[in-house]
Amino acid sequence: MNTDINLSVVIPVYNEQDVLQALFDRLYPALDALNLRYEIVFINDGSRDKSAAMLADQFGLRPDVTRVVLFNGNFGQHRAILAGFEHSRGERVVTLDADLQNPPEDIQLLLAEMDKGHDYVGSIRRQRNDSMWRHLASRAMNRLREKLTRIKMTDQGCMMRAYSRRIIDTINQCNELHTFIPALAYQFSQHPTEIVVGHEERFAGESKYSLYSLIRLNFDLMTGFSIVPLQWFSLMGMAVSAGSGLLVVYLLLRRLILGPEVGGVFTLFALAFFLIGLALFGIGLLGEYIGRIYQEVRSRPRYVIQAVLEQKGGQA
Repeated sequence: MNTDINLSVVIPVYNEQDVLQALFDRLYPALDALNLRYEIVFINDGSRDKSAAMLADQFGLRPDVTRVVLFNGNFGQHRAILAGFEHSRGERVVTLDADLQNPPEDIQLLLAEMDKGHDYVGSIRRQRNDSMWRHLASRAMNRLREKLTRIKMTDQGCMMRAYSRRIIDTINQCNELHTFIPALAYQFSQHPTEIVVGHEERFAGESKYSLYSLIRLNFDLMTGFSIVPLQWFSLMGMAVSAGSGLLVVYLLLRRLILGPEVGGVFTLFALAFFLIGLALFGIGLLGEYIGRIYQEVRSRPRYVIQAVLEQKGGQA
């Protein structure tokens, strides 16, 4: 690793042909103004548009500070960032989305916080320009995540973050297939902090995160960093078992005292459906953990790299 590089900026790219040129026009001047030795690591996550060709052209224009990792397929944003970490060489690493919702000019704010001694700097979007349902869903999941994992992140959806080399090296030693990088970094950090950064409307295109993707991400976060859901369900199962036992005793005494009754059938059906639903929920929750174990023990590679565009023997 070339330790002469002060800063690595890692940017995953997936079908971003409409925004890449605008990103180039803002990112490179912003980094040039920092007067640091830097590199930009783009990871093309199996884009089906012209993104890979545009990244290759940009490498040809600025090969001294540009590196491009080309995936052989689509493996997801977090695996793309992990690949960027493994190919980064800077003393500090900043992650940035390609959609320009977080202004590249704010990278200096993250570095200023690191100059104060922080080894991990998270970010909070100043004014979120997302839909109402995404804003409310994000707030609810943040609260649930904090209760389950004890990981405090005000805005888990903002990927503009800065990491020290020590944290990056530690993350690179992890071999998990499914993880949430900011939460992982928070666990490894000694002096974390958060700052407010800008949040603009998406320059072009649409968000790559559907409702299902967001739900899937939060499942990975909760099951990957805590067993509290299993413990909660165990306690719930104990409470339901105790309640069911009391109900049986009550119904038995009622039959002995009042005799046989025709009524109460629908109540029993309701209780049965409730218990069946609770059991299915528990099976699904248990399946999440077992599924993670199954995927990990297969030991398949997290991603497959088709090619890496970089200047041999040079530096950023």
